[in-house]
Amino acid sequence: MKLQQLRYIAEVVKHNLNVSATAENLYTSQPGISKQVRMLEDELGIQIFGRSGKHLTHVTPAGQQVINIANDILGKVESIKKVSEEYTKPDQGELNIATTDTQARYALPNIIRQFIDRYPKVNLHMHQGTPSQISEQAARGDADFAIATEAMHLYSDLIMLPCYHWNRSVVVPKDHPLATRTQISIEDLARFPLVTYVFGFDRASEIEKAFNRANLEPRVVFSATSADVLKTYVRLGLGVGVIASMAIDPNIDKDLVAIDAGHLFAHSTTKIGFRKGSFLRSYMYDFIQHFAPHLTRDVVEKAVALRDQQLIDEMFADKNLPMR
Repeated sequence: MKLQQLRYIAEVVKHNLNVSATAENLYTSQPGISKQVRMLEDELGIQIFGRSGKHLTHVTPAGQQVINIANDILGKVESIKKVSEEYTKPDQGELNIATTDTQARYALPNIIRQFIDRYPKVNLHMHQGTPSQISEQAARGDADFAIATEAMHLYSDLIMLPCYHWNRSVVVPKDHPLATRTQISIEDLARFPLVTYVFGFDRASEIEKAFNRANLEPRVVFSATSADVLKTYVRLGLGVGVIASMAIDPNIDKDLVAIDAGHLFAHSTTKIGFRKGSFLRSYMYDFIQHFAPHLTRDVVEKAVALRDQQLIDEMFADKNLPMR
């Protein structure tokens, strides 16, 4: 069994079982990858991938277990490299962050600027997506940090640390019937078509919970990952927007009316997460603390030592997080 073979099967899965795309990404040949995968299967005595002719069709149950272990091994290899770099190149490296559009646009710019000023030799990459995309990138090791709020059940493979709370606002044009209201009810919202985030109505969403408590059915006519896109469609009169309050810019959004919805929906908590067993470089600890000042290196290390997410959540249960 070779490390290269483990890397091949992990990459094949990342590329949706497309061996040609995998070969192109790894700058090698398709036959070479296929041969190494077959050799590994022969050595183990199991099929890692199901096939139809020459095409891979699915990952077998046994193959999934092998791939999970392979990803852990590859993660440990990367950690070994990071340990070396921590001592040989302490101020150099890479930092990959996966997050939502709202976090990238409204919560992170100042943090990113300060980080780049302090670590000019660290290459920082931002990847934006939905919660499921973010969790997948972090779980695969394509992102060092996942910064997210919704759908926390997707992040079971990560250690998730709470950063801050945030509320939502209802956003309408100035000529909308709700524009003159200082306070609105869930019944008011149910009367109008809504535009909100793609993940705004998943099974764990605070918005969905609020409508369920009132035994009402929301009418979502448009969804997107970007708060700016949602505001554009609010301006077009497509529906009432339900977005993060932090995404309201008093200068840019003068033509809109924002109504606080903190009494309708429970606040949400933004968390930062990383793979269990990851080796964090010093500049990674610094980034975490810049983003969430209460998450000092000592606090992060104590949370990591707990291992269990429930125990980590209990550790922060009485912590007064800032509201944004």
